[in-house]
Amino acid sequence: MDTVDLQVHTALRAESAETLSPAESALLERIQAFSFDDGAPALPFADRLARENGWSPRYAQRAIEEYRRFMFLAIVAGHPVTPSDQVDQVWHLHLLYTRLYWNRFCAEVLQHDLHHQPTIGGPEEGRKFARWYERTLASYRRHFGDPPSDLWPVAAIRFGDDTHHVRVNLRRNVVVSKAQLRCVIELGTAAILTLLLIASILEF
Repeated sequence: MDTVDLQVHTALRAESAETLSPAESALLERIQAFSFDDGAPALPFADRLARENGWSPRYAQRAIEEYRRFMFLAIVAGHPVTPSDQVDQVWHLHLLYTRLYWNRFCAEVLQHDLHHQPTIGGPEEGRKFARWYERTLASYRRHFGDPPSDLWPVAAIRFGDDTHHVRVNLRRNVVVSKAQLRCVIELGTAAILTLLLIASILEF
């Protein structure tokens, strides 16, 4: 665990210490101490997370810390919880490490089985998960203060823009944002108009 991690964990303990029961404090300590890597792999969990999502290493590490908080809430909140898309990506990857997730994280750390239940689709399901997300944010604030908006966006973004992610092979495709595309089109249009203007002047 590096210095940044220790600072994050220390802050997490300090923010929560006054409101947690002894059992909740013990749970939080176990979650904080859990290692997502077994040994010293060439591709650590955090690096894989960053690579697969196009995130910076720092952003991936922050997402992992928010995942720890989410897992804590999943056990203590007393109501169904829904993660942000960013936290959900950490959960998806964690589930692929089946032995670490089930045999150590769930059995020893959470001391509960925690299944990932995706939506079955439909308007009512959408409204249900939106309600759960709002309750999750409310519980987060009670335990940890305001969540970082770049990792816990408002529900309109969580169930709007953030639902349109797709996998892209960057060796075969170039990704250009709509904002960048608009800029290119505007610059291209301006260049064409400039050339036409120059051509018309030269005709005279």
